[in-house]
Amino acid sequence: MTSLTEREKAFEAKYEHDQEIAFKVHVRQIKLFGLWAAGRMGLSKDEASAYAKKLIDSDIEKRGGDALHIVLKDLTAKGVEAGERQLSKELERLLAVAKGEVMTETGH
Repeated sequence: MTSLTEREKAFEAKYEHDQEIAFKVHVRQIKLFGLWAAGRMGLSKDEASAYAKKLIDSDIEKRGGDALHIVLKDLTAKGVEAGERQLSKELERLLAVAKGEVMTETGH
């Protein structure tokens, strides 16, 4: 019974670790997306950081999935031409970047 309990705990620990990594990757992806969008809008470095933080906070509050629509609305409001498909591709590209950064930082 002890080895079964130990295996169960190991699986739970791995699951928790994987969820933590996935969360970090997602937050990094949204941050990079916010910084990318801020650059397209011509925001200063401080404004870009604040914009990325706002985007992360909104995404966490709404439990994901809203960053694309927020950025689309904000880019449109600033007169920057962007479509949902283009933004989806950028999010996908940044997911790979975020994964690489987080894995490097965590030693994976």
